[in-house]
Amino acid sequence: MITLKDKILSGVMKPTRYTGGELNAVIKDPSSVDIRFGFCFPDVYEIAMSHLGMKIIYHTLNDRDDTWCERVFAPWDDMEQEMKKHGMRLFALESGEEVTHFDILGFTLQYELSYSNIVNMLMLADVPVLAAERGEEYPLVYGGGPCAYNAEPIADIFDFFMLGEGEEQVHETVEVIKAWKADGKRSKKELLEKLVKIEGIYVPSFYDVSYNDDGTVKSIVPNNENAPAVIKKRIMRDFDKTYAPREIIVPYGEVVHDRVMLEVMRGCMRGCRFCQAGYIYRPLRERKPDTLLGVAEDLLSCSGYDEISLSSLSTSDFSGLPELTDGLLKLTEEQKIGLSLPSLRIDNFSLELMEKVQKVRKTGITFAPEAGTQRLRDVINKNITEEDIVSSTDLLFKGGWTNVKLYFMIGLPTETDEDVKGIAELAGRVLDVYFAIPKEERAKNISITVSTSSFVPKPFTAFQWFPMDTREELVRKQRLIRENIPSKRIRYTYHDNKTSYLEGVFARGDRRLCKTIIRAVELGCKFDGWNDFFDFELWMRAFNDTGIDPDFYTSRQRLYEEVLPWDHIDVGVTKEFLMSENEKAKAAATTPHCRQKCSNCGAARFGAGVCMEKRGGYDE
Repeated sequence: MITLKDKILSGVMKPTRYTGGELNAVIKDPSSVDIRFGFCFPDVYEIAMSHLGMKIIYHTLNDRDDTWCERVFAPWDDMEQEMKKHGMRLFALESGEEVTHFDILGFTLQYELSYSNIVNMLMLADVPVLAAERGEEYPLVYGGGPCAYNAEPIADIFDFFMLGEGEEQVHETVEVIKAWKADGKRSKKELLEKLVKIEGIYVPSFYDVSYNDDGTVKSIVPNNENAPAVIKKRIMRDFDKTYAPREIIVPYGEVVHDRVMLEVMRGCMRGCRFCQAGYIYRPLRERKPDTLLGVAEDLLSCSGYDEISLSSLSTSDFSGLPELTDGLLKLTEEQKIGLSLPSLRIDNFSLELMEKVQKVRKTGITFAPEAGTQRLRDVINKNITEEDIVSSTDLLFKGGWTNVKLYFMIGLPTETDEDVKGIAELAGRVLDVYFAIPKEERAKNISITVSTSSFVPKPFTAFQWFPMDTREELVRKQRLIRENIPSKRIRYTYHDNKTSYLEGVFARGDRRLCKTIIRAVELGCKFDGWNDFFDFELWMRAFNDTGIDPDFYTSRQRLYEEVLPWDHIDVGVTKEFLMSENEKAKAAATTPHCRQKCSNCGAARFGAGVCMEKRGGYDE
């Protein structure tokens, strides 16, 4: 067992990242469990402890008597240096023990720029990075989360992936591994052949990938008779009855989302064509307000938090929102607990709702028009108008709000300079709305922030075939916006084009990229999502060292007939539907959301959620 001596922790910036022992952390006797499970989040403590998915898996596994799930996070550079100096391997927070001999290490794949941290964590654990080099004496390494839908760039690292929602899948997996362990761990291949029979389990070593002379994928074919030709994702059909933790760990130090988070629904009905989450989490499913109120009451009482946030992709689309907020206010007003509603849409924004939920504390409001002109908003199927934006900000300013953030993307398909300049012009119109209110009726100190990120084409979206703007083009567009901002009262911020470029490479990458990722870590790359560490030149050197042209993955228009690296994965939404949406985007034609009309995307096959709201079947 590792003892973190005071002299080690005194040499790091934030010791509470590594001590464990927080309120509601689960401690078990290792000798009393059959399975040691390490939930690995490839980022620092403050990010990891804000992740709702970790809370769900952590507590549902620890509800089992035969399993102990512990947290394993990426150590910051100061702690990594101390670990190396003292001969320490990667360890779990609860027990402080090295994870090298755990049964399972499960990595959550939230963001492509975390891939270097996954490799670095395995190296710190003294666990072979490549799955082919890990025998039965090492932990099984699996991945889950949104990036698992195209994890081909790191496929050679993982024994298997869980595709889809893991609340049931993880228990089925533990049962199989527990039986295999009891049988003496005779063969990892035999174990994987049993695991692959669980719906949603993808074993990359059971598939051969071949390539055409031009570098595109030729075929993805199973090489094991137990492996299905297509792997289907798992979903929780009855989301109201899906496991929700009734207690959460309360960190010692401050974390990014330091509050109670209520997942009110899962999925989205809107169909924004750039949004991967909106497609891969279909269909939209909701929890009942009464269920959520019970969970909220338990989480507030066990944690002592003074804020609660409603979590979903589009909170204002939750059909039970008025009933839920009324119920939450009864819980929160007396105790001065704040209530926040992220993910509000401009087209169904309600000042009455905002005034109701922000009685305790008034915060800024963030809207996401995404594009600067109506034409481009139609291309991306945002389905909001300029009138929606103007009327909503008018309500805000008249209601006393003066802090407004507007989020946009640049580099969207079919974008022109007129669309780019439209971002600055739209911000100017929002400022005009404020000044149109009589001086004696408006609040002082207006603050408008315009923020742009760079569009990255993602798998399983309508835009997965489009090329990504070059870095030079993104810089030019950022400059164009800055030059056209009409007032010093409007602040402009933008995302770094270099990290967006790297994200674009790995988002639509294939297995040939794995050697590049490992090489980059050998050169010193890690924490690529952090400005403190990201080194673009080291990545370019890694691409060069491994003979990979990164532009092949970003700048190239893909054809419909091309085999995509993720074509053997089924998320429910069909490729034919995505092609149709791609064509409608080129024509700037919109698609109604799921509650207006079913567009036959394919998700109805799950027989759940919004797809079943209309009695009598689906619109043809």
